[in-house]
Amino acid sequence: MNIQQPLRLSHLSHGGGCGCKLAPSVLQSLLSSHPTASPYKKLLVGVETGDDAAVWELDNGTCVIATTDFFMPMVDDPHDFGRIAATNAISDIYAMGGTPIMALAILGMPVDKMPADMIRRILEGGASVCDAAGIPIAGGHSIDSPEPIYGLAVIGTGLKQNIRRNSEAQSGDKLILTKALGVGIYSAAFKKSALSREAYDEFVATTTLLNKIGTKLATLPAVHAMTDVTGFGLLGHALEIARGSHKTVTVQASALPFLKDAAALAQQGFITGASGRNWKSYDTSVSLPDGTTDWQRQLYCDPQTSGGLLIACAADEAESILRIIVDAGYPAARTIGAVKAGEPRVVVET
Repeated sequence: MNIQQPLRLSHLSHGGGCGCKLAPSVLQSLLSSHPTASPYKKLLVGVETGDDAAVWELDNGTCVIATTDFFMPMVDDPHDFGRIAATNAISDIYAMGGTPIMALAILGMPVDKMPADMIRRILEGGASVCDAAGIPIAGGHSIDSPEPIYGLAVIGTGLKQNIRRNSEAQSGDKLILTKALGVGIYSAAFKKSALSREAYDEFVATTTLLNKIGTKLATLPAVHAMTDVTGFGLLGHALEIARGSHKTVTVQASALPFLKDAAALAQQGFITGASGRNWKSYDTSVSLPDGTTDWQRQLYCDPQTSGGLLIACAADEAESILRIIVDAGYPAARTIGAVKAGEPRVVVET
């Protein structure tokens, strides 16, 4: 007698979370023919520096911030998947220093493989996060697709002087990271049924923690640049800051915060294919300390889903800014590096 196995949402797709992203080098190649200068004067932020969202200036000094993000599931619980995907999408607005005001749902589902109740729970999970962010899901679009896809298009607003790009880091700045790393490694372990319940709860807690602090940080003149750490990994997003700002970014390996079991799981080989693609995409623009092991490199390149904010701020105010972040509910936040004059690259130090 055949016993039907329960449907695993994470097994309905070839990848999951922000690990589905195209590698940085592939994306750069695809956008290489795109003009670097926009003929639209009101478009303050476009594709030129790989920022998190587009920004359009209105006549009254307020800006409209627009972004979209969607991916395939990395967990089996549909409600958790919806929550994680929505949190990740809204993060781009916070990373630009804005305030989200509404969202549109993006839904692609294999309707012949998934029961309607499972799809409904994904939507409910996304809606619960939007409620927590104080915004409505005002519409959306759905299609029948071979793999499950969910995400949001999010609209936000912000004052022009509060918009924070990834390209305005200054020499002497300190770098602060607001969440622990290792989400991709946890996701890989989960897909192979090797993630403990305690680790799963830690995984969901970090990926559903809204990056609301970005809106407050953008009002501080000492905060010069922000981005969120997602599919390109910590080193990839640090490299975007380095290239956009024309500076050298240093990262202190010993200062990096990691999820509790990330190092142990990485040593056991629970890694994503995206981490290898990320490393190859960095080319020679990222250097690691002598003696760095392969599993350590995987940690640094690990694709994050709904990761933390990476912030460049004035060194003399870094300690007080870090305290603001921790007190706002981000206990894993750490000062992890610095920005200095030099060629655009990332140097990892012990």
